Amino acid sequence: MASTADIRNGVVINIDGQLWSVIEFQHVKPGKGGAFVRTKLKNIMTGKVVDKTYNAGTKIETENVDRRDYQYLYNDGSGFVFMDTSDYDQITVPSEIVGDAANFMLENQMATVALNNGNPLYVELPASVVLEITYTEPGLQGDRSTGGTKPATVETGHQIQVPLFVETGTRVKVDTRTGDYLGRVTD
Repeated sequence: MASTADIRNGVVINIDGQLWSVIEFQHVKPGKGGAFVRTKLKNIMTGKVVDKTYNAGTKIETENVDRRDYQYLYNDGSGFVFMDTSDYDQITVPSEIVGDAANFMLENQMATVALNNGNPLYVELPASVVLEITYTEPGLQGDRSTGGTKPATVETGHQIQVPLFVETGTRVKVDTRTGDYLGRVTD
């Protein structure tokens, strides 16, 4: 058991069997009354963010979360297989834990996997990845100067919105958090 003095950004707290990560915290010592700690917590599984206040000295249950870089190998149908590049151990992460990250993962790509007691909690990709457009409708000649967008399918099979001038075969940078087009990549 830890106390509120141990609260820092990134610490994972177990509240009623659910894991919450500390996003922000602030120790407050008002002129009148006891000190307290204001926190902003994010549920690791659902992503829900809540504000919670603790009295100073309150006991909290912290959890050990091991964040490591893994190499994505393949999808075996039941989940995604990742390999630890330091000791070549492989783990299978269920599809529901990988979530939307699957839309931007290519084989042999590096990703951060968070583990708690050997159980995968979430998969974190880099902020942006480079993907190739496998299919998109051709842009019309008069549409090039307008700010419109069109759907395009990337090599992972996910569909994103791109500007009208982007063609099939173009390599683009995509934001992994929102799925937004960030720009073309020239090699």
